Amino acid sequence: MAESSKDMSVDLVALERRLWSGQASFVSAQTTEGQIGIMPGHEPLLGQLVEGGTVTIVPVEGERIVAAVHGGFFSVTANTVRVLAETAEFAGEVDVDAARKVLADAEASEEDRTVAQAQVRAVEALAEH
Repeated sequence: MAESSKDMSVDLVALERRLWSGQASFVSAQTTEGQIGIMPGHEPLLGQLVEGGTVTIVPVEGERIVAAVHGGFFSVTANTVRVLAETAEFAGEVDVDAARKVLADAEASEEDRTVAQAQVRAVEALAEH
């Protein structure tokens, strides 16, 4: 599909793999400065993703994408968004029961709990729509 002024090129990449690349009309991410929504034509921006956050992508074609992300950065230009996470997984890949067990485990590390919280949030965000 040809790019239009209503589309932007988006890459969602983690250290271990590229999760998604394509054209999108909207991207939302949790940053250290708060939740941010990006549409085509946005001012250039560099942001830091929160530990245990989520990223939502609304592709031009196909289903909305939600991923649990753990740390990293994103960069925005007028027509591109690059999300570079330390780790990330699609909401559909999350074992929700396992994530909830980690949250219920008083002995789980803070990092494990943060990752599990992001996983549960990603699954819930995907189910909202």
